[in-house]
Formats: sequence, structure tokens, C-alpha cells
Amino acid sequence: MDLSAAAVNLLDMARGGVADLRRMPRDTIDDGPCGTLHRYRPVEGVTPAGGEPVLLVPPLGAPDFAYDLRRGCSLVEHLVTTGHPVYLVDHGPKSFADRRLGMEHWVEDVVPWAARLTADDAGPDVHLLGWSLAGIFCSLAVAGAVDAAHPLPVRTLTMIGSPVDISAVPFVAPLRPLAAVAGGRALASVYRAIGSIPAPMVSAAFQLAAVDRLVTKPLTVMSRLDDRDLLAQIEAVDDLMANMHGYPGRVFGQLYHLMLRGNDLADGTLALAGRTIPLSAIDRPVLVVAGAQRRDRPAQRRAEGRGAAHRRARGPLRDGPRRAPRRAHRPGRPHVDVVGARRVPRRPRVGPRPGPPQRRQTADVTRFAVQRLRGVPIAD
Repeated sequence: MDLSAAAVNLLDMARGGVADLRRMPRDTIDDGPCGTLHRYRPVEGVTPAGGEPVLLVPPLGAPDFAYDLRRGCSLVEHLVTTGHPVYLVDHGPKSFADRRLGMEHWVEDVVPWAARLTADDAGPDVHLLGWSLAGIFCSLAVAGAVDAAHPLPVRTLTMIGSPVDISAVPFVAPLRPLAAVAGGRALASVYRAIGSIPAPMVSAAFQLAAVDRLVTKPLTVMSRLDDRDLLAQIEAVDDLMANMHGYPGRVFGQLYHLMLRGNDLADGTLALAGRTIPLSAIDRPVLVVAGAQRRDRPAQRRAEGRGAAHRRARGPLRDGPRRAPRRAHRPGRPHVDVVGARRVPRRPRVGPRPGPPQRRQTADVTRFAVQRLRGVPIAD
């Protein structure tokens, strides 16, 4: 360990932190019942890359800087410094007054509103990207619009770490038998009474996706005090977790009954707001990004091989029109790191590949989505 570097880092941590948490500058395009739409300002001196804008949809419960963690490790920063127009929809914190909002609000109102407004501002189409639950909302919004004969102005769809098959989520899978036995009546009474799931519970759920890192964090910090970039990353993720928002009670109820207990979306369809939305209706190029590390799969699934997790994630999409290419990419990271890691594997790949992965900056995942997805056939 470099003791001088460790001493400097320790002093800066005591003074307020080592991470540069400044957010990329942006302007508000619209603010209304569906949320707030922001447009990030172009970087001076950067030549525009051309093409359609990128619309980022953060997960419900995540703050508006989920894609802009810190300078030097920010998806937004990467995109704007490479000349791409970038937009973001901010859901904002939810209160007791929002307790009746359900998943259909985001699927039928928020995502279509943001996509159409972004296309009107910088279109004609958008590259739509959603992480975690936002990826589910985006996919259902695109599929539902096509199924209703009112397609959205979406050029490509990227789903990052989106749990299409909830049985493949390790810290959730053991709870499913308990949920089936309990039936959910007592829990339903609780969330209806309090109106929402508090922000600390949402933060805890995200942290459980990498519980091993949470437990070993103090040891990691002490042993890597001279690694300023690592300390900055830990600080930025802590800031993200400290600013999580609560879930409206009805959304939580739908997630519990439709996904945790029933795992309804695993077969490629979801009954929502009086109609059934088939994911196979999606007729746009799709990029599915899913973790490949062992923590991302339950024990009973490991025998299926390293490619099993992402095969199940993209399985429901295979019945869609063949003119819409699909591709799966496994960055080999836990849930939060899929978007916020300092590094990811060098190249998108499908299926197992021997040897240690080569690595590159995290924003390569989205650069592949917005620049190279066109015309790539689905790999079986």
C-alpha cells in the first residue's frame, strides 16, 4: 500500500469525500403529472455524433442521478462527451398521495410521454434505455403500444439488469415459496395502510443484490485506502443508496403478486390494466444486458451453464418479428454494477467464453446499443 496516497485519501475523506459528485448540467424540457423530462447540455467543443437521442429511464425508486454517479464513472457523461443527445425522465419522490399509482402509470403514461416528447424535441426516434424495473416498464410500453397499433417513436430498446424471470434472482427466489404460502393478505393490508414502501426498504433491497460486498465493505476500504478511484466509487454508490425513493403501495402490490408470487412475465406476457401485453409484440432491435456472475443466479439454475441467465432474460422476445434483431450481453456484474461499475467486459458476447474477461469503461454497453445494434441477428 502507498502510505502517502492512503494518508491523502484519508484526509480528504474526513474533509467531505474523494468523489466528484457534480452532476452533468441539464435543462428541464417539461414538468408535469408524468414526471420531469431533462435534456443534458452538449459539451463545448465536442462534435455532435448525429443520430437519434438516448432516453434514459431510471428505476422506480432510484434518484435522477442513477446514470450520472460521479465524474469519471457516469453513463451520461460518456454519452454527452461522445456527442450524443441525452434525455432523462425523473420520476421524483413518491408520497402517500401517490399510493394508487400502479405499473400501468409508467407503462401507459410515463414512458410513452417521455419517448414522444424526446422524439419531438430531437427525433425522429429515440434509443430507449431502462435499468432494472425501468427496463420492464420500457419493454412493456413498447410492446403495449405496438399491440395497440400506436407504436412509440423508439429506434432501439435496451434492458439492463431487468428481472424478466424473477425465479432467477437469487435473493428473491427463496422468498417465492413463502409468498405462495402466505398468500399476501397480511402484506397487502400493511402497504395499503401506509400507502408506500419507505425509501430505506427500497435501498436495502438494492444493496441485497450484492450483500457480499456490503458485508466486506469495511475491510475493502481499509485494505485499499491508497486506491482513490475505488474509494470514490464506494462513496458515489453510498450516495445513490442514501437518496433512494419509496415505492407507491399499489406498485409494490403488483410487483409482489404478479412477479414475486406468480412470476407472470416469465412466459412473455403480463396482464395489466385490463389487457394482456405480449413482449413478443416488440418490433424494434433489443439489447438485453444481464449479469453473468454466480450471485446473479439461484443455485438450482447453475447447472444450466454460464449463459443460462441471459438466455432466460431474452427468451420471451424470441417469438417477435424476425425483422427486429435481439442480442444479449453479459457484463458479469452484480445488479448495481451493471450500470455503475468502473469497468465491464470489453466486448458484448453471447454464451460462455473461456478465460478471464478483458475490460473496458462501463459506458461501452450503451455505446454498443446506440451505435452497433442495427442489423445484428439474434444469437441462439
